[in-house]
Amino acid sequence: MTASIDTDLVRRAAGRDHDAMAALLTELRPGLVRYCRARLGRIGGAYTTADDVAQEVCLALLRALPTYRDVGKPFSAFVYGIAAHKVADAQRAAMRNAVTSPVAEIGDGPDTTVPGPEQSAERSDLARRLSGLLARLPETHREIVLLRVAVGLSADEVGQVVGMTAAAVRVTQSRALAKLRTLAGDALREVAA
Repeated sequence: MTASIDTDLVRRAAGRDHDAMAALLTELRPGLVRYCRARLGRIGGAYTTADDVAQEVCLALLRALPTYRDVGKPFSAFVYGIAAHKVADAQRAAMRNAVTSPVAEIGDGPDTTVPGPEQSAERSDLARRLSGLLARLPETHREIVLLRVAVGLSADEVGQVVGMTAAAVRVTQSRALAKLRTLAGDALREVAA
């Protein structure tokens, strides 16, 4: 999602125009899914929970649209404010319900619809390492990196979401990425040692 969301589309959707609501969700959903996946990651080898949270964000957005008023902030600040709250709710629920689930029944033949064990292990390891590096950043830095890189919002839009100026967002993003590079370099040196 970028600043190119048509303000007329938002106005019509807020006025409960069903076609406008559908068009708006079609435009917003891919960015919301990326945001939720980046914030929540994979659970049990799948993004099911993150995708469910993205769907909850869409539903919450539809419920909140009639109350939306343009006050000079980008519409994305409204959308990702809702998304941040839903992600936080999901994280709290996951902590409360941290219970191991039984293993699903295993089929007889190979499953050709998913990557092989080696590819899955590599992807999982990479995701785990990236999550570990991101977790070492302050919350604001992590949020800015996710919104700018994973979701693709502009500095202005991210600034509205996190309550900073666009210039401060760019400086913080630069510092966060520099810190990630340093952390990644340190991690590689530890592995090589």
